[in-house]
Amino acid sequence: MDNVIVEYSGVSLSRDRNIILQDINVKIAEGDFVYLIGKVGSGKSTFLKSLYHEIPIESGEASILEYQLDSLKNKQIPYLRRKVGIVFQDFQLLIDRTAEKNLEFVLRATGWKNKELIKIRIDEVLTQVGMQNKGYKMPHELSGGEQQRIVIARALLNSPKIILADEPTGNLDPETGNQIVELLHQISTIDGTTVIMSTHNYAIVQKYPGRIIKCEDGLMNEVKISK
Repeated sequence: MDNVIVEYSGVSLSRDRNIILQDINVKIAEGDFVYLIGKVGSGKSTFLKSLYHEIPIESGEASILEYQLDSLKNKQIPYLRRKVGIVFQDFQLLIDRTAEKNLEFVLRATGWKNKELIKIRIDEVLTQVGMQNKGYKMPHELSGGEQQRIVIARALLNSPKIILADEPTGNLDPETGNQIVELLHQISTIDGTTVIMSTHNYAIVQKYPGRIIKCEDGLMNEVKISK
């Protein structure tokens, strides 16, 4: 496998002292599009959160990009998170400011200072997600699909090597959900960005192919789904 950027070896993950996943052995390469599938509570979100160190590694060895997650120091966490784009199911946009101001907030929080460069970068990511004419709108003025596109734009701001998408179609109708997954596929294909997306929508998995890793009975295994 070329250019492995995520590698877990014999990893266990727990929440509230309960082991959720154990003996995880996974390698993910640059440019991979990976679906995490499984029932609610099977550990999909737990695995995604471990990748940006919201949930610590219980045991085993885990690395993402150049960071060793099982021995990561607290001061390294912000630098890791700047290299990982996160797309939430429930959007988590700041409701008191426009889409553009949401994006500006993230850039300033991650060290951007030059007003002109900030504007250029915001224009770039809004264009990339097809929202170049909607930046002035407040979140409540946008549809669910439009809000999710803004969330993806937010995830792209710092040109991440990896995008983690936790049930990004969960609050969307099927057609809009398809559009969001198609957009994530384009980002992966054109930019070479690794995308790891959790979903329980098997129709999407079949329509937009990728690697499939199933969480079941406390284990993670790569599977094939026949059409």
